[in-house]
Amino acid sequence: MTRLNLRRVRAVAGKEFIQIRRDPRSLALALAIPVFLLLVFGYGLSLDIDHVRTVVWDQDRSQFSRDFLLNFKNSKYFQIVAYADNYREIEHLIDTGKVLMALIIPKDFSHYLRSGKAAPLQLLVDGSDANTATIAMGYVRSVVASYNVNLLSNTFARKGYAVPKTLDARLRVWFNMGLTSTWFIIPGVIAMIIMIIAALLTSITVAREWERGTMEQLISTPVKAQELIIGKFIPYFAIGFFDLLVGVVMARLLFGVPFRGSYLLLAFLSMLFLTGALSQGIWISVIARTQLMASQLAALSTMMPAVILSGFIYPIFNMPQVLQVVTYFIPARYYIVVLRELFLKAGTLDSMWDEALFLFLFALMMLTFAVMRFRKKVA
Repeated sequence: MTRLNLRRVRAVAGKEFIQIRRDPRSLALALAIPVFLLLVFGYGLSLDIDHVRTVVWDQDRSQFSRDFLLNFKNSKYFQIVAYADNYREIEHLIDTGKVLMALIIPKDFSHYLRSGKAAPLQLLVDGSDANTATIAMGYVRSVVASYNVNLLSNTFARKGYAVPKTLDARLRVWFNMGLTSTWFIIPGVIAMIIMIIAALLTSITVAREWERGTMEQLISTPVKAQELIIGKFIPYFAIGFFDLLVGVVMARLLFGVPFRGSYLLLAFLSMLFLTGALSQGIWISVIARTQLMASQLAALSTMMPAVILSGFIYPIFNMPQVLQVVTYFIPARYYIVVLRELFLKAGTLDSMWDEALFLFLFALMMLTFAVMRFRKKVA
């Protein structure tokens, strides 16, 4: 392998820095879009389902029914927004999307409870959003189960019997005790932003030279292929690392996500990921030769996999087996694990050895592809 001439690398890098300053739109894309995406995803995307809009039809209107409804009124998971007197009104509220579910207490509710029989209870749920409906029904089952236990205990206590022993589960959540979805989402957003922005920015660098006719001038110089690629790589590496710093600062100060790992390890593994993402963009730029085609290929090869197949939102173990195999070739999958380990679990290199190895191989492979694909010739 021929030795690099650092003077030529610096010259190419300096030329690229000048080009970035002359293109304020690209610079704004690199600096403003990450902040915008973090704000949108951080505040707008939540996996927590609270305040399920509920309509109630209490046909019994007894102390038993009122006590039962208190479990829903005092829960943060439900919000009783209306009371109905007939099914037509309930159907209208569900059809128009004003409520997600309807709770119907029959008129003999208290009679069944006094006689020691199982009291019927009707729940109507809007199933058009299957995931939310499933979670809401789980909340209702939890409320009903808790009410049944309290009812049984009170009945035994009134009759002077010993209260039956029940299971007392002591739950302890590690790493995210409050189960705050933002702590889970923000590290994934940072990984997605770095992947997409890095590839999009570098995907037009070589293609722009071809479109503007300046590539012929570069080809006529003594600059070697690897020197040209590395020189174009350096400015965008600095921008990408700055975006990472912005993301970490916003995660800590704005969203309150704890960082329990090593900042030095974060910097090292992020350099590997940035190198791979930037090299992938340059490789796409070399292949495409037009800025439009390059940006489209970069968006297609980074945005969709980073959002859908990386484990950013959707658990990988819930995907079909074929897609689970595909996710092994998505670099964002490994970087998201790295960020979540460092932010929440105080992860070390030993616990992330597989991810670090893949990120290194990804960076090496993409950089090699970019250098080998570029040829110093006009056609």
